[in-house]
Amino acid sequence: MNQPAENQPQVSLAQSSPTVGTFREHGGALEWSGRQETLRVEPWGPDAVRVRARLGGPILEGLPGALLDEPQATESSAKITDAEGRLTVGALTVEVSAEGVIRFLRTDDLTELLAEERAHFWWPGTRLYTAVGNGHHRLEQRFAAYDDEKLYGLGQHQHGRLDQKGLVLDLVQRNAEVGIPVLTSSRGYTLLWNNPAIGRVELAGNGTRWVADSARQIDYWITAGAPADAQRRYSAATGRTPMLPEWAAGFWQCKLRYRTQDELLGVAREYKRRGLPLDVIVCDFFHWTHLGEWKFDLAEWPDPAAMVRELDELGVKLVVSVWPSVSPLSENHQVMEQRGYFIGTQYGPMAHADWPDKGVASTVQVAFYDATNPDAREFVWSKIRDNYLAPYGITAFWLDACEPELKPGFQENLRYWAGPGLEVGNMYPAENARTFHEGLRAAGENEIISLNRSAWAGSQRYGAALWSGDIGTDFATLRRQIAAGLNTALSGIPWWNTDIGGFHGGDPSDPAYQEVMVRWFQFGALSPLMRLHGFRDPGMPLGPDMTGGPNEVWSYGEAAGVVLEKYLRLRERLKPYVLRVMREAHEEGLPPMRPLFLEFPDDRAAWSVDDSYLFGRDLLVAPVLTAGATARTAYLPAGATWTDAWTGETYEGGAAVTVDAPLDRLPLFLRDGARLPVTE
Repeated sequence: MNQPAENQPQVSLAQSSPTVGTFREHGGALEWSGRQETLRVEPWGPDAVRVRARLGGPILEGLPGALLDEPQATESSAKITDAEGRLTVGALTVEVSAEGVIRFLRTDDLTELLAEERAHFWWPGTRLYTAVGNGHHRLEQRFAAYDDEKLYGLGQHQHGRLDQKGLVLDLVQRNAEVGIPVLTSSRGYTLLWNNPAIGRVELAGNGTRWVADSARQIDYWITAGAPADAQRRYSAATGRTPMLPEWAAGFWQCKLRYRTQDELLGVAREYKRRGLPLDVIVCDFFHWTHLGEWKFDLAEWPDPAAMVRELDELGVKLVVSVWPSVSPLSENHQVMEQRGYFIGTQYGPMAHADWPDKGVASTVQVAFYDATNPDAREFVWSKIRDNYLAPYGITAFWLDACEPELKPGFQENLRYWAGPGLEVGNMYPAENARTFHEGLRAAGENEIISLNRSAWAGSQRYGAALWSGDIGTDFATLRRQIAAGLNTALSGIPWWNTDIGGFHGGDPSDPAYQEVMVRWFQFGALSPLMRLHGFRDPGMPLGPDMTGGPNEVWSYGEAAGVVLEKYLRLRERLKPYVLRVMREAHEEGLPPMRPLFLEFPDDRAAWSVDDSYLFGRDLLVAPVLTAGATARTAYLPAGATWTDAWTGETYEGGAAVTVDAPLDRLPLFLRDGARLPVTE
């Protein structure tokens, strides 16, 4: 954006108040200046604006963020009077007072959607800048709280809450905790905190506060409208997901870990021998020579070309684990350090975590490549291309530990190419996914997906799928994944899944765990991606020789296996519907896994349902989430007629119904006569 020219018309407001500032209109944007602060509000797509504010100078351009560089063109109008400035962009009107305080209004009736709120009548105001040195500030942005408001999104968390009103959430990346700073409100707006800084958001009863621990300016985007419309606007502003490859819509088999080529091929062959659908098999960590060499250890994987060729003949896609960490034993470590391709540190050596590696009895101190550095991205991709893509045709990658997995997790000590750790740390997983997306595109690949343990706003445009990290293996953990998945969906990440059965443990011979696995597998079959993974008992200590117990569908006993096979085949029958729903994500930005209120915003009860969801428009899924259950009560939204997909019984929406749910049945309801091949 151009800076305001000196000859632009200005309106200097009356001097009776010590906090009165100056308005100007420039290039369709509304600017207010006062007390050394500059505030800019500008159209940023239909029904949306971008707000930036800075102390001590003009608005800075080109800072790291999630928004695409150029917004979709849209009509707007600005009006300046002695009392206020007003900018209208479709359904959203922004009012800026003479003191620089912002209110966001519905254009049609000028009712308030969201308003800034002062911390105190004197000081501080709605925006607070606390200097931390070198032109950076600890930034605080305050908004009013509303008693009837419900708040959703903010990435993936394990607290189990769908409505996040009343919570304080760190804006930081951790295993199983993914901070994506976009918030959808029941009041009819969606807001993106367009800032990758480490911080937090406080959703308190007496106000909402966004905090960046160290950054250069406040930056956020807001749109007005119902949740589905807001998802369309948000995905257009941050980038739509590609179309999901057809192979990724089926069943993914994975465990920690297949240690050899023969072991992995044996599993794929057994699926095909049993006549079971299998679309993907995953080669996990420690398949490499040294961490950060990004190539097969030929002692354990002697002929990757033959392996990939046989898998292709079986109709199975190979996904390979790639970590962003580099061992000092790696042949790449010295050159990467010399060229500045690692995340730097403010104090101490260039090492970020301890980790086992081959050839040593203890752990080594590994560094992480700097994914914010385009030269580092190109270097890493060149190794992936030369060691996986070019010789073997491998095009799908599992991007593990991409938070990055720091030990200890002090972002304050990091120095990225894009800026200090506190200012830019949250964007790392998105930039890591970008490495693979841009590399594959340059190689002529169009079907791109990577499996990521973390994400940030905009990750979806790089073909990033997110999974819910290293979680527990009980019913309570399964229950929490529903809210985690729905809030992820409302954070712009349509491709999401869990480790079916959880990660940490689980005894395949234990009847109690077999029940957990069956119910989780049913949920997984109706998740955006269906992937079986976990570190089953008996486990082994972390290291290059480790593996876990068996984790294939036949590993859980005959009775459970029959049910697992049933839902494998259900997923296979539903693949055309899955791909249809994925096309909506690609073309419109609507997530496959939807909270009920996304489709039924006028049903107030739908805003509180946190134990079921819609898969696409036509299928309501009510997972069984408690041990020993043989029935399930589910709320069916008003405004539609619902048919039990198993029995054919029909219900009018707007009420809860109780249906039979024996161990082999996942309650499913079809909307308004939709026809899907649920039964065989």
